[in-house]
Formats: sequence, structure tokens, C-alpha cells
Amino acid sequence: LQGLRRRGAEVVLVDGGSNDATCSRSAVAVDRVLVAPRGRASQMNAGAEASSGEVLLFLHADTRLPRDADAAIRQAIAGGAVWGRFDVRIGSPQRLLRVVETMMNWRSRVSGIATGDQALFVRREVFQSSGGYPDLPLMEDIALSKRLRRVASPACLQERVVTSGRRWLQHGVLRTIWLMWRLRAAYFFGADPRRLARRYGYEPREP
Repeated sequence: LQGLRRRGAEVVLVDGGSNDATCSRSAVAVDRVLVAPRGRASQMNAGAEASSGEVLLFLHADTRLPRDADAAIRQAIAGGAVWGRFDVRIGSPQRLLRVVETMMNWRSRVSGIATGDQALFVRREVFQSSGGYPDLPLMEDIALSKRLRRVASPACLQERVVTSGRRWLQHGVLRTIWLMWRLRAAYFFGADPRRLARRYGYEPREP
């Protein structure tokens, strides 16, 4: 992120009420530190509102950008894109996760849906006119993607972000795949994300 700052990007950290000194330790490495109600949707909306850039990039704390992410985004925007995402690589040597990430990237290209792990970027005016992230305990990234997809197809960048493989390894790759597909299938068929969160014990997560 420091490379992005040196090239003029504004970095806003939004903390969801952590008690591990995240804010104080990170203050020197970012332009602004905010505290918002815990939950990805509320935190990302708060960061967007506090920022000043014409293009917004939403990055989860456990995801790393490629070195020239800003150049890739500028090129996509200059080419007419109004929103997009990166391909993702899961940070683990497990071979099965190579298949998982390949399917994630393929599915995103086919469906026009981006997940939070893929570092979604969007023009500010399009984000605002689409209503921002809906206040949901999960599926907020999919819900926003559906709104943005009505405006335009996403730019699917081949440059890769690297996201942590911790949750995959902690719960087991196959079990995690099964749970994620069950949740998304239920959401696709109209289940309320709040009810899904209660049913599967999901707590609001930080970005």
C-alpha cells in the first residue's frame, strides 16, 4: 500500500472496534483511520464516504494487491470500465486450492459477480448511484455486484491479488466449498442473508 500512497493514492483504514491496537499501529501507514460499526458493509461504506478519490478500491485486511494494481485499474477505467475486480490467488500451497481459485475466477467472468476477496474497484459516482454496499451480514459483495452489473459488465483483470488461505485450512477445503455453495445457492433462490447468517452462525466480519 505504501507504493500506492507514493503514487498519489489515498489509503483509508476502517476499523470495526478491534481491541488489539490495530488503529495505533496502522496510523503511520495510512492517510486516515476510522472506526465504524463492525461488519464489512458498514465499514466499507464508511471508508468510501470518508475518501476523496474518483475511483474506490475495497481491499480486505487479509488480501494483498499486485505491485502495479493502480496502473491496472487506471488502464481499465481509461478503457471505459466503471467497475471491476482482480483475479484471485489463495495463499496456500494446497493443490486443491489451485482448482478452487481457478473456478472462482472463471465463475466471476461468466457471472459478472465479484467477491470481496477479488478487490472490487468502482467509480465513485457509480458506487453512490448504486446505493453502496447493502447493510447485510454476508453476501454484501454479491448484492453490490448485482447492482453494478445492471450498469455495466465488470472489468475482470488478470493481475492477481493474494488472499489468505486461513479459513480454507482452518475448516477444511471441501467443507468450506460445501458451505459456501450452500449459502450462495440459498441466497440465489431468495433466502434472506440475515436468516442465513443466524442459521450458520456467521458473525459480522471486518474487511
